[in-house]
Amino acid sequence: MEIGIYTFAERTPDASGHLVSAEQRLADLMEEMELADQVGLDVFGVGEHHRPDFVVSSPAVVLAAGAMRTKRIRLTSAVSVLSSDDPVRVFQDFATLDLLSRGRAEIMAGRGSFIESFPLFGYDLDDYDELFAEKLELLLEVRERETVEWRGVHRAPISGRAVYPRPIQNPLPVWVAVGGTPQSVVRAATLGLPMALAIIGGEPERFKPMVDLYREAAKRAGRDPATLPVSINSHGYIADSSRQAADEAYPPYVETMGRIGRERGWSPPTRAKFEAERSKRGALLVGDPQEVIDKILFEHELFAHQRFLMQMSVGTMPHPQIMRSIELLGTVVAPAVRQALGNARPATRTTETAGAQAR
Repeated sequence: MEIGIYTFAERTPDASGHLVSAEQRLADLMEEMELADQVGLDVFGVGEHHRPDFVVSSPAVVLAAGAMRTKRIRLTSAVSVLSSDDPVRVFQDFATLDLLSRGRAEIMAGRGSFIESFPLFGYDLDDYDELFAEKLELLLEVRERETVEWRGVHRAPISGRAVYPRPIQNPLPVWVAVGGTPQSVVRAATLGLPMALAIIGGEPERFKPMVDLYREAAKRAGRDPATLPVSINSHGYIADSSRQAADEAYPPYVETMGRIGRERGWSPPTRAKFEAERSKRGALLVGDPQEVIDKILFEHELFAHQRFLMQMSVGTMPHPQIMRSIELLGTVVAPAVRQALGNARPATRTTETAGAQAR
């Protein structure tokens, strides 16, 4: 199993009321990426947002900076809001990242959990579903062919135009991020794309039908499910003791989820709900290393997934605490999970190997 981290690069006041500058938050993010690479984690993801409480609007730019400070870890968006972007430009940005990182780039395409980018870039929310389907089609077409012939509804046609640069990896990995919508699950399977499933609340067992649907839809489309990886993406945090982890993670969690909940009409989080969510049957992976190991393995029994990504900073936490959590994930949790599953750390994909595939 691949194990890694994703972040939305939050920038909100911490529990003491302190707000770091955007410059400092990005500097901290570079250190997080560098440490994740050093402790042997497999993937680092950065999300795209267009709000004041998050600092990254262009994941490819941030990941390219991280590529210069890392050697092995794979670098992915988490997610790229494809519906409100130009797929040609997204491909070019991540092809450039792939070249800079020597074959470590990935795109995680999604419709996004917020809507600010749609009016910002001149799109109509009434076209929400149609935009994603059409733009994903174009992204895959650009990935497949250097010279593109394409026509759609929401973008000018492309007639015999070549798209450069081309990445080292052929094909450049594209994942589809889903939040539990069956249509999105079937789309990913039918297109033969890996699926990243977000589980951020409720019992993990409730999401098993989604993974089963994904694999069944792949079979119906004539694809081998064994060749289509599944990633489980969840909130989590690790400290040296269970109580320390809970006490440190709860204040930023309740602030962030409460603020977003007020926007969306959710009931406010409570400490009792938080504790229930971090139990074995809950969605949060917050605890000491052994608790997190046990929950990852429990979820693997449910989903047989190939990748697990943890969002540690649901709300702003002190940078040293996040660094310690990354260290524990990489040096304690990941090796134990791999040993339990009978697989060593996935082999590094070298530039030569990727180049040979491209040829």
